[in-house]
Amino acid sequence: MQPVHFHRVNAEANMARFDHVNIAPTLFGEVSVLRSWGRIGSHGRTSVETWATSEEAETAAALALRQKAQRGYFAAL
Repeated sequence: MQPVHFHRVNAEANMARFDHVNIAPTLFGEVSVLRSWGRIGSHGRTSVETWATSEEAETAAALALRQKAQRGYFAAL
């Protein structure tokens, strides 16, 4: 899975947010889902979820991306 970067901008509500999702292997043979989110222009927050297999990690990442798309986020170019 390629890293995915989402944006959601609503000028009327003074909202400018981002969400970045990436999958990376760990040194111990597991796979981690790395998420960063926050206001555009800030460092934001970071979350790391570690899974035993790449299939589990891809499923978790796909779920996070689907939830963001339902909330109005769109893929940034």
